[in-house]
Amino acid sequence: MGRTFENRRQQIMKRGDRDAKAFTRCGRQISMAVKSGGPDPAGNPALRRAMQNARAANMPKDKVQAAIEKASGAAGGEEFQEVLYEGYGPHGIALLVLAATDNPTRTVANLRFTFKKGNGNLGNSGSVAFMFDQFAVFRLSPEGVDRDGLELELIDHGLEALVDGQDDDGKPQLLLRCARENFGTLQSALESKGVAVVSSGFEWVPKNTTSLDEAQANEVIELIDKLEQDDDIQQVFHTLD
Repeated sequence: MGRTFENRRQQIMKRGDRDAKAFTRCGRQISMAVKSGGPDPAGNPALRRAMQNARAANMPKDKVQAAIEKASGAAGGEEFQEVLYEGYGPHGIALLVLAATDNPTRTVANLRFTFKKGNGNLGNSGSVAFMFDQFAVFRLSPEGVDRDGLELELIDHGLEALVDGQDDDGKPQLLLRCARENFGTLQSALESKGVAVVSSGFEWVPKNTTSLDEAQANEVIELIDKLEQDDDIQQVFHTLD
């Protein structure tokens, strides 16, 4: 019983840490969206997308509103900028690390330390990005969705791929991918068809992946986990199969 309780306690703590990280990430997305397009979601597509992603992360409404007010207030809050860092993890796995930071000097120092500790290297701009393609990605719940019919209908609106995925809790999702420049076109098509989008954004998808044995893969996963624990880090993309 003691071991079961301890396992459950660790799961709860891990979920709490994950939620806190997700709220920080969403708060920075909201802040950047407000800074670039204003606090009214009706006229700010980036803010609508950030609020949608915050709902998907179960961020409380009062925290969402507080983030909007902070970014649009007299003081203006922090000035975050998106920066893409590149490097290699153990066993030659390429990593792209997307940050939202108000202090790039701090962020790059922390990343360099984490990479080195995890038997990786923080690289220069362009060192691994060529191994990835960037796509706009929409995530849907598969419940009640006619997958084949939806795919056929959206091909004329920029859809390039519809694949199976999972959310952070392992629940199935449908992932719709299109070229970055077709984001608005596909978004409008989904809205016109009344398709509910769980979350959306831009992701880097590897052109090729590398398979490792379990022990080697765990080394890479541990590094990714350490990188994602940094509040400045939004997402980590990799070539691990």
